[in-house]
Amino acid sequence: MAWRRALVGVIATLAVIGLGALLWQVLAPGGWTWAKGLMAAGFAGAAPWLGLCAANGLIGAALAGSRPRGAAAAGPLPRCAIVVTVRNEDMGAVLPPLLRLLDGLAALGAGDAFAAWILSDTTDPALAETERRAVAAEPRLRYRRRDDNAGFKAGNLMDFLDHHAGDATVMVVLDADSEMTPAAVLRLVRTLQATPQLAIVQHLTVGLPAAAGFPRLFQFGMRAGMRSWARALAWWQGDEACYWGHNAAIRIAPFRQHARLSPLPDGSTILSHDQIEAAQLAGAGWGVRLLPEEEGSFEANPPALPEFIRRELRWLGGNFQYGPLLRHPGLRPMGRWQLVQAMLLFGSTPFYLVFLAGAALAAATDRQSAFPAGWALALAAAWLCVLYAPKWLSYAGVLGSRRERARYGGGRRVLAGIAAETLFTLLLDPITTVAKTIGTARLALGATAGWAPQNRSARGVRWGEALRLLWPQTLIGAAALAAFAQASWGAVLWALPFVGGLVVAVPFCVVTASPGFGRWLRVRGVAAVPEEIGGR
Repeated sequence: MAWRRALVGVIATLAVIGLGALLWQVLAPGGWTWAKGLMAAGFAGAAPWLGLCAANGLIGAALAGSRPRGAAAAGPLPRCAIVVTVRNEDMGAVLPPLLRLLDGLAALGAGDAFAAWILSDTTDPALAETERRAVAAEPRLRYRRRDDNAGFKAGNLMDFLDHHAGDATVMVVLDADSEMTPAAVLRLVRTLQATPQLAIVQHLTVGLPAAAGFPRLFQFGMRAGMRSWARALAWWQGDEACYWGHNAAIRIAPFRQHARLSPLPDGSTILSHDQIEAAQLAGAGWGVRLLPEEEGSFEANPPALPEFIRRELRWLGGNFQYGPLLRHPGLRPMGRWQLVQAMLLFGSTPFYLVFLAGAALAAATDRQSAFPAGWALALAAAWLCVLYAPKWLSYAGVLGSRRERARYGGGRRVLAGIAAETLFTLLLDPITTVAKTIGTARLALGATAGWAPQNRSARGVRWGEALRLLWPQTLIGAAALAAFAQASWGAVLWALPFVGGLVVAVPFCVVTASPGFGRWLRVRGVAAVPEEIGGR
């Protein structure tokens, strides 16, 4: 693994050097100013994540067509508990996928090996009673509810393992919005069974077919990006891979012994439990493997921009808790890197805004040199190519494969989906960048991270709600465009990929949540995923 990890570092470094050379060509004319210094600082802070995107994108593309490292163990299956963690969820949405999974396992002759549990942390007594009745109506399901939410999801699972797991030796963890096929579950369990040193086998999870416009476009791109990303991670991280907390099979004994979480130094509870659980297991000598196999493992994505931002801010708050854990004595270097990587995902975000602020200030105040349009456009294009390398290289792989084009409904549909999703992402990312920067600032000023229940139901968004949520983005975007206009229309053109989404944040939020917009996409097959086209 050492040379593979070194290669990642080399590719990342070369990508950053190339972007840095283009940035130098933009900044050098007219000498240095405070505004240009801000641009350089913003680039330096964003560079580690940009380099990682380039490395994972290129490696993932190079590995396209390779088979995941699964296993084909034979013999009786181990006793397995399928556990679904819920907290104030709609059981009408939670139970049908789980029952379909149990039906499928029974049809394959594997049903006797699996027991399914609903693990409830629901706080509302009336809703808890509804849960209990819904589960009681299904004799194949078992129900356990805690009186409190101590430890959040991690505490919920550990309480189950300590008191209710019985003779089960493997646990398959699902979230309330998860869905897995019997083949995918058996793939994970058989891999765990065939490889005694593994504690966790994590499946690549993709978005469920969605009717609403926002999740439909988001998951079309997310699926492409995660395909390359996961393939690359599995290649260079080996059996010290990341764990995303669900759609995974876990060997109960080592997890119960080594993945138990202590409070943070300040006494607070760890919110983003998954990465540190995996790091502790790897530190104890157990393997954590990522199977970059996308067939049969699904989750639902947030139905609209407000829910998406709230989810991002939950993850941001959870991932930023990892800082003190880097000194954990039981972690291996790769385990510490997993925590750093999780923090980089959000920690690099404010630097994009710093870069943009510096660029806008330079455009408005620098009268000593003309706007270097050619170099600036080259930098913007290269920056976007590096940032979206995993996704765009995956798109290229789909377009280059007759089989993949057919799975997505043909070349025209693929191109339409790519075009729509690319525009969607170029508008979305600046909006979430501002939201995450504000969230980071609040945490730095002493705000506490929360982990409230999620709305998973499709809905429209009213103009007033969108304006209350996104007025900072709108003001920042208008001010930035006005600053770039002081330089030239070429500067405005350069800034559009980074600023355009801010200006239209409110209508973007309303339109992408509109039932009519989602219906328009569905009728035309735009951003359809293979499961929608071929069924599941």
